Amino acid sequence: MRVFAGYVTVISFMLIFSTILFFTTDEWNKVQSFQKELEHTVSTDTLNLNRTSLLLDQNGKVFSEVNRPFRLYASDEQIPLFLKDILVASEDQHFYEHVGFDAGAILRAVVKNLVFTHIQQGGSTITQQLARNLYLGQEKTYNRKLTELFYAHEIEKSLSKDEILELYLNVIYFSNGVYGVETASQYYFQKSVKDLNQAEIAFIASIPNNPGKYDPLDHFDQTKVRQERLLDILVNTSKLRKEEAERLKRIPISLNVRKKTDLYPDYAFYVENELKDLISINEGYKVQLDTAATPEEKKAVAKKLEERLQEVISSGVRIQTALNPTLQQKSVHALNKQLQEGLQGATVTIDNKSRNIVSLSGGRNYQKYNFNHAFQAFRQPGSAIKPLLVYGPYIEKFKANVTEPVNANQYCIGEYCPINYGGSQPGTVTLKQSLAQSYNGSALRLMEKTGIEESFNSLSPFSFERVIKEDQTYASAVGGFTYGMSPLEMTDAYTSFINGNYKESHAIIHVKDNQGKILYQWKNEPKKIWSRDTTSKIRQMLSEAASSGTGKAAYVSKPYVGIKTGTTNNYHDYWVMGLTDTYTTGVWVGHDLPSNMSEIERQRPSHKIWKEIMK
Repeated sequence: MRVFAGYVTVISFMLIFSTILFFTTDEWNKVQSFQKELEHTVSTDTLNLNRTSLLLDQNGKVFSEVNRPFRLYASDEQIPLFLKDILVASEDQHFYEHVGFDAGAILRAVVKNLVFTHIQQGGSTITQQLARNLYLGQEKTYNRKLTELFYAHEIEKSLSKDEILELYLNVIYFSNGVYGVETASQYYFQKSVKDLNQAEIAFIASIPNNPGKYDPLDHFDQTKVRQERLLDILVNTSKLRKEEAERLKRIPISLNVRKKTDLYPDYAFYVENELKDLISINEGYKVQLDTAATPEEKKAVAKKLEERLQEVISSGVRIQTALNPTLQQKSVHALNKQLQEGLQGATVTIDNKSRNIVSLSGGRNYQKYNFNHAFQAFRQPGSAIKPLLVYGPYIEKFKANVTEPVNANQYCIGEYCPINYGGSQPGTVTLKQSLAQSYNGSALRLMEKTGIEESFNSLSPFSFERVIKEDQTYASAVGGFTYGMSPLEMTDAYTSFINGNYKESHAIIHVKDNQGKILYQWKNEPKKIWSRDTTSKIRQMLSEAASSGTGKAAYVSKPYVGIKTGTTNNYHDYWVMGLTDTYTTGVWVGHDLPSNMSEIERQRPSHKIWKEIMK
């Protein structure tokens, strides 16, 4: 009789609600389409729970989180049955029988609330609470409660009971900005929910009933009382033996509160940018951007790409990177140690075998999301460009030997007359000596013989974003470019001297979804840039520069080390580019607003940074 009366009450309220809708609005079409809109809203295709994406280093350890608040997701298989039993026993004992609402519970709530001027007791089922959390908010009015019934019933039609429990346990609030049971488990115990013991499960299950009152950090004792009450409820519903409940109550609860993981901000910021590029290439946005007919069209595509990036991040992906924490720490320490106040710099290190970016420092005392000099600063490369633009193409074309003589004195083409460092006139030297001492006169002569067009053809395979047609002048032989290159681009290009092949370097290895399925990964194929003969000769020349040339101050003892330095006009930029048998590293030092650094030239900050990273 009680259940029958409850259903009559609920149906009556639904009829009243529908009648009110019809007679109090002129928008009859909205009333007609209410059910249709409801079905669309509650569709499993439209569910969108924000989750935290995680960045993992090369050892699989999380080093940074993307998307706030911290929010992880537990699938039905990961959620312990014991937790589900607690939830159903304490929140909604008729969960597996009702169709979204419990008529008897609603009747009791209505009777109780008659003596109050506002809602005191809601009689809500788990499904109704899920509807509130997903779609309706927490407002307590009779209209909202009635709307909640429609949503709950639609959810029951669309989802299984297990799916409803899974969703509910992933959206409820566990205090301290924590949503979802997996997030709560990681936050309060630093363990996955599937690894909690039953006492810990009952403890965190106590929180959502009243997250303020049962906040474990501020009100631990009250949370413990609630935990014991939940265990008693399981006993009363025959889900747990009394002896077992008493045993669980005696198990100590030791919180191990998780701190926010946000290490290596330089590298993490770059990874987020690379993720955008990865999505753009894999999902066709890059093609659309490259073929956009107007600035407006390009802007519209860029907006869609940004929305897609946020969608991917909010889905809670796991981004596996190549980060080497030890090298990252060394790079950041070296940069901060060697740079004076006001100076800036950047470093990039790439693994020779995998061609992955294993460390990247974006500036002195770098703070996350600040301007990252490693990939956002474009500067004149100075003489660091010579192996790529001058010596490599010249040897490739003429099969020249490293002992071939070349005039290194000052040389003019038209009105362009670059001088050698210190104004020296060394006369005839070998190609090996020319590169080791970075003579400008010989570099200009070599480019003239090779030809500007052919020299620049050697740069086309590399990822030099801002090299433009206007750069094709003889000034480029000594590093004169309109915009220049980033430290990342330069380091990336130098990997072609590992074995003559080039494959664009990346930080991201792959991106996986919640279920471990790979969503994105780079598919770059190696390109042959230099012949074996040219590669061998360039490596000899770089080795000479490292041991007795301009790179001597950066020299380290390794099975192989090759270095090329670069200094731009008026000492605005210092570069050290080089490789060992295992890594390729690039260092740039300069000011945000280019200014003369001649007073610190003898201190060799860029050399010292490179050496400290690579030793």
